[in-house]
Amino acid sequence: MEDFIETFLNLDIARQASPILIQGLIQTLLLAAMTVPLGLGAGIILAVLSTRKNPWLRYPLMAFVDFFRAIPPLVLLIFLYAGLPFAGVDLGAWGAVALGFLLNTGAYYAEILRAGIESVPRGQPEAARALGLRPWQVWVFIVLPQAVRNVLPDLISNTLEVVKLTSIASVVALPELLFQARQAQSVTYNATPIMVAALAYFILLWPCVRLLSRLENKQIAGKR
Repeated sequence: MEDFIETFLNLDIARQASPILIQGLIQTLLLAAMTVPLGLGAGIILAVLSTRKNPWLRYPLMAFVDFFRAIPPLVLLIFLYAGLPFAGVDLGAWGAVALGFLLNTGAYYAEILRAGIESVPRGQPEAARALGLRPWQVWVFIVLPQAVRNVLPDLISNTLEVVKLTSIASVVALPELLFQARQAQSVTYNATPIMVAALAYFILLWPCVRLLSRLENKQIAGKR
């Protein structure tokens, strides 16, 4: 037991590593704060456009969404960071991570929101237009609020995945939480920084997990 505590729960090493772990946590929060709104905004635009009846617009957008949902985000990130420079485009670590996460999360948000939009009864937008609302007003005040409400658990679940996804930014040396924890581990030859990082992720995400469970239970109860 003492060996386990010394290797994984060493308080002295945790205290020594805390400055760079805090820096990594800040980077993780900044990355999530950038990725979630941009991905959600891109998802809304893609979802709305994919509901258009024009096949020349709809099918390419569907192919775009399917492609970036299917490709592993780690592969996409490595391609953007290490592959594009061969084509004369060097995004740097932050640029590659931002673009890769935007493409991946935007595609997932788009599919979730498209399902939410299709769940809104068609008669409601038609009734709103008959009352004189403009097309953008119908979307903003009638369709999108109901669509978001109908798929809110899925949106929250995807947001949790986005926050966890930030950990793969360590492969391009972006100094987020996991990268800093691995750096501290390599210096101290001890796994305690990794355990501290795992605890930080848990504390950060557990309230959202509980909220998601309550929403899912409420949604199931409402269908009975």
